[in-house]
Amino acid sequence: MVVQAARVVTAFDRWLSVLADGRGRPTLFIRGRHSEFTMSTTVAFVGVTGGAGTTRVSVEAGATLARAGHSVAVLDASFATQGLATHVGGRIDPDLTRVLTDEAAFGDALVDVWPDLDGRAAIASVHAPFERVARAKAPDAARQFETCVDHAARQFDHVVVDVPPVADNQSVAAVTGVDRRVLVAPDSRRGADLLPRMRGRLVDLGADADALVANRVAGGEPSHLPEADHAIPTGEDGVVMPTCTAADSEFAATMADVTSDRFDRDIEVDRSSDGLFG
Repeated sequence: MVVQAARVVTAFDRWLSVLADGRGRPTLFIRGRHSEFTMSTTVAFVGVTGGAGTTRVSVEAGATLARAGHSVAVLDASFATQGLATHVGGRIDPDLTRVLTDEAAFGDALVDVWPDLDGRAAIASVHAPFERVARAKAPDAARQFETCVDHAARQFDHVVVDVPPVADNQSVAAVTGVDRRVLVAPDSRRGADLLPRMRGRLVDLGADADALVANRVAGGEPSHLPEADHAIPTGEDGVVMPTCTAADSEFAATMADVTSDRFDRDIEVDRSSDGLFG
């Protein structure tokens, strides 16, 4: 199911029509006047194996968008690792599982992060005991994940979803509830071996992959995944503050390329001024 949503204009004397801009993206018109708002793009980064680095890629993509002045929400579908929680300071309550189990509103689970960036960034992370995680994985609860993506798309320019290898109900809801899916595989023999299985799983769900990212690439070009659309170099381990909050590295430049292509934004690293523009 493809999720695209625009902010609703409720005034009686306004009318809406959705047209396509030059890139084929829907845009919003109000009373014949073109607004700067384009409909939200929702993208899931999907790991082909555990430990592929999908959480890191998701966080860095969010930071890249926010640094370029766009608003972005990052949602956590990786219930087992709960890795996004490490990027949220302070107590996390409610978390996303409380939303899925109808114990909290989605907006209450969003925590703003990286306040020094030009655009708003917020994370809806999972930080829950096993019992609540199990309830959040139940079919009815997991289906609420698509609703959360929809809510985020109404509030933010872009939505990033961190998805583990697809096996549980919430990961199925995540990949079928977004516009685009990007597979993330480590540039290793294991990544190459497991890639066809995850591609096939997405095909079975009617949610084909739109791109492949080779992660932790040494030497510039992938050695095990030559067909990859993007090659992300090995980054620093244990990062809490995303590397892309500062645009002064090859890693940040590569993430700018990935984000530009997958979210239809022109984001580049301006090395001469140590900043991003897009």
